[in-house]
Amino acid sequence: MWRMVLGRTGQDRATQLLHGVLDMCLMSIINEEPSYGYEMVNKLKERGLHLASEGSIYPLLSRLQKQGMIESYLVQSSEGPARKYYRMSGRGRDTLQQWRRDWAEFRDSVNEVLNGAEDD
Repeated sequence: MWRMVLGRTGQDRATQLLHGVLDMCLMSIINEEPSYGYEMVNKLKERGLHLASEGSIYPLLSRLQKQGMIESYLVQSSEGPARKYYRMSGRGRDTLQQWRRDWAEFRDSVNEVLNGAEDD
């Protein structure tokens, strides 16, 4: 999808779209396995969300933690200071399931509008 929105105005639109769904994407990655910030950014980029950065995810991770959606814990690293990992809470899992349903409905509605009324 990001390839369709090239150029400065396209990148601005892609950034706006990403900001609207980044929390959902982070929750989905954390739901797969506990992860730390830099690791999450790399996973997002591997899946095509190249506009995500550490600077954009940490405020969201903090907010999600304050809302009780995720929990954090420290893990010692052989490569430097301890890393802060994030894992899902029960409330976060329930919320993510609802967000996935909401997203599917929203995606389908937007696709219907973008594709216009088709004759049967």
